[in-house]
Amino acid sequence: MSVLSQDVQSKLRGIVDEYTTGGSESKIPGLVYSAFRNDGEPIFQHYSGLRGVTSESPMSEETIFFMASFTKLATSVACMQLVEQEKLRLDDADQVEAICPELRDVKVLTQNEDGKLELVEKVRRITLRMLLTHTAGFGYAFEDQKLAEFSRPIGFDDFSGEAIDTANRPLVNQPGETFQYGVSMDWVGVIIERTYKKSLEEVFREQIFRPLGMNHVTFHPSREDKSNLAYMHRRSPSGKLSTTDHFYRRPLLAQDGEKVPCAGGHGCFGRPAEFGRLISLLLNYGLDAQTGVRLLKAETVDDMLTDQIPDKPRFSNVSVPVAKPELANPTPLTPMPDDHTEGWSLSFSINHFPESTGRAAGSASWEGLANLFWFADRKNNIGGIIASQILPYGDALVLECSERVETEIYKALQV
Repeated sequence: MSVLSQDVQSKLRGIVDEYTTGGSESKIPGLVYSAFRNDGEPIFQHYSGLRGVTSESPMSEETIFFMASFTKLATSVACMQLVEQEKLRLDDADQVEAICPELRDVKVLTQNEDGKLELVEKVRRITLRMLLTHTAGFGYAFEDQKLAEFSRPIGFDDFSGEAIDTANRPLVNQPGETFQYGVSMDWVGVIIERTYKKSLEEVFREQIFRPLGMNHVTFHPSREDKSNLAYMHRRSPSGKLSTTDHFYRRPLLAQDGEKVPCAGGHGCFGRPAEFGRLISLLLNYGLDAQTGVRLLKAETVDDMLTDQIPDKPRFSNVSVPVAKPELANPTPLTPMPDDHTEGWSLSFSINHFPESTGRAAGSASWEGLANLFWFADRKNNIGGIIASQILPYGDALVLECSERVETEIYKALQV
C-alpha cells in the first residue's frame, strides 16, 4: 500500500479543520484523526482545534481523552490471551461461575402482561463467549429503559467507577437469547483480574501496553495526564456546544497511587493515536510489526474478527430509543437499508456489507460514548481512529467528518 502524498494529507487536514475552526457555536472544539497500516505507522495523523471550547490549549499529541468503550478492545485482547493459554474457556459456564459466583444467581428483569417489572430465574447459564458477544443478557442503564426504571429512584450509574454498580444489576434478557450491548465486558474484566490475581491496570500494562509502547493509556490518569485532559462537551438540541463536567469522575478525582476499580468495558484514559498500535495488531494477525512481539496467534485474531452471532444479526435500521438522552442519541444514527445487518465478534462489531467509504465487508469497528470511533479493515490493510469528547453519543458532525476523511483515504489509496 502506498503512503499518502503530501497533497492528499493537506486535503485531509483541511477537511478535519473545517469542523473545528470558525466562530460557529456548533463547531467541534477539537478532533484527533489517525489512520494507519499493519506496521503500526500512521499514514495520516492530525490534531485539530482546541482541548475545549473554553480552552486556549491546542489539541496535541499529549492530549488525554476518556477513551470509554475503546477499552473493550484491550479487554478482549487480554481475555483471548488467557484463552490461548488455556486458562479460560469460551463455553464453560462452570468456570465462569467458579470465578464469578455472582453470575450464578443473577436474575432476569422482565415486564409482565400488566406492564409491571419483575425478576425471574434465568433459563440457561452464562458463558465467557456470551459475555464477549453481548448475548449474556446484560444491558446499560443509559440505553435500556426498563433497567433504568427498575433502578429508580436511586438509579444505576454505568460510569460511577464503582464495581457495585455492575455487580448489583440484573440481566435484561435471558442468556444466549439475543444481542444487547451492556456491561458484559466489565464482567470479562473481572474474570481477567481474578484469573491473574492482578488489577486490569497491571495486566494491560504487562501484557499489552508496554509491549506495544502504549505508554500513555491507563485506568489511573496521573496528575500530568489530568493537566493534559481534553474537556468534555455537551451538544444541546439546538446544536450549540458547551463544556460540561467529565461524567466518568472516580479515576479523575483519585490521588496518584490511589486504588480505583478498573472497568474493562469503559475505564481507560489515554492518547487516541496510541490505540492505533492495538488496531494495527489486528491488521497484522496478532504480531506487532515494530517490535516483532506476538501478542496473539493469527488464528485467534481470525476468531476475533469472525461474526460470532450469525443467528442473531443486528439490523442497522431498527429504531432503538435511549433511557438517558443526555448520554446518547437514539439509533439509527444514519438511515440504512432495511436489510442492512451487522454482526458481533469477540468483542466488536463486524460489518456484513461494504461501506460507502470504501471499507470492506468483514471489517471490525467500535466506538466510545463521547464520540470516538475506530475501524480495522484487514482486507485493505487500513485502520483508523477519530476522537472527540462530545455528548451525547452519535454526534452528526463527528460522524460526517469521519466519513469524509475515510472516503478520501480509500480513494487516495485506490482500494
